[in-house]
Amino acid sequence: MPVQSLPIRDSAFHVRLLHQYLILLKNYPILTKSVTSGILSAMGNLLSQALEAKRKAKEGTPVKEIDISGPARFAIYGLLITGPVSHYFYQFMEVLMPTTVPYCMVKRLLLDRLIFAPAFLLLFFFVMNILECTWWADFQSKVNSSYWPFININYVAVEFRVLFANMVALFWYAYLASVRK
Repeated sequence: MPVQSLPIRDSAFHVRLLHQYLILLKNYPILTKSVTSGILSAMGNLLSQALEAKRKAKEGTPVKEIDISGPARFAIYGLLITGPVSHYFYQFMEVLMPTTVPYCMVKRLLLDRLIFAPAFLLLFFFVMNILECTWWADFQSKVNSSYWPFININYVAVEFRVLFANMVALFWYAYLASVRK
């Protein structure tokens, strides 16, 4: 008697899910993007905490429980900031640089990476500072330690980029070597 395999996943389910998402995008574009951003942002924070816990467990250091306030803050940020701001920015880019504009893809990429990404990262640090109820000095410290290195790689003169990348790599390799121990 022949045995018929049953699929583990119903591929039609994925198609229906995508179809429903497209309907929601058409009917409620900002809300759909905002909710999606909130969920994915929270999941990103949870993933980060899980990876950190796994690393600490492997090292034999004490592992903290999942901090629910982290995913909550990221969900709020995704819902209220990432979704709406990204929606309007990309709509603005479509109007500013339609596909008929020569080199529109390059221009969009440059606008996104040189203007939007640095501003959005600064906004992220600012909003997270508010959501974490931390002081202005904490915000300034975070900007100095995380924001400026991001900006420098985007604005370092061409002749110094390899040197700059090598200096960053020096610390990155030192970090990787310490993790491997």
